[in-house]
Amino acid sequence: MTVIAERVNPARQLVTRLVGDEKHAPSAYSTLEVLWVLYDRVLRVSPATADEPDRDRFLLSKGHGPAAYYAVLAATGFIPVSWLDDLGGRNSRLGLHPDRTLIPGVEIGSGSLGHGLGLAVGTALGLRAQGFLDTRTYVLLGDAELDEGANHEAIAYAYAARLSGLTAIVIDNQSATHGWPGGIAGRFVGWSASVVDGYDHDAIAHALTSHDGSRPHVVVATVAPKGR
Repeated sequence: MTVIAERVNPARQLVTRLVGDEKHAPSAYSTLEVLWVLYDRVLRVSPATADEPDRDRFLLSKGHGPAAYYAVLAATGFIPVSWLDDLGGRNSRLGLHPDRTLIPGVEIGSGSLGHGLGLAVGTALGLRAQGFLDTRTYVLLGDAELDEGANHEAIAYAYAARLSGLTAIVIDNQSATHGWPGGIAGRFVGWSASVVDGYDHDAIAHALTSHDGSRPHVVVATVAPKGR
């Protein structure tokens, strides 16, 4: 992790308040910097505009990373910081997977493999049909999710439909079972692509805004390998 990432990401301190899900802690930390940059520098949504129809959408498909998501939502004012002290409790709104009916700012409910890319394709398609041409849909996936066949169908359809308002973010911690010629970006045939250090805030911000406006975009964020 870079020194600058430690200094400018307040969610790093907040995520330490979340206990009871140590199994998924590495997954949470692998997504934390990307999520912070997305909400702090890129995503056009705030607690005040969370219900506006032209807001940008963020979908968490990587369901093993909710602790980082909750910390970022708290750091940006979507939820009270005090909620972080009761993850998965009987009366807590913060489950081990996010619930859109309980947590302000959450767009979808998702599980361990949330198939969020297909949902993101539908969201981007619907927004375009409604004329929200400047509204973007972002979806965060883990690299292992790409082993699910449904995601390849979503990738192909997004390109065929020219969903230029869609950005997929893939956290690459080398946990996928199957390799792919050309790396993860090679799976997104026809998409524009950026591959970045998943801890470098400036590089992440640049990659997230490097879409060319004519096709969907994928950002592959490389982080420490799983288990290290």
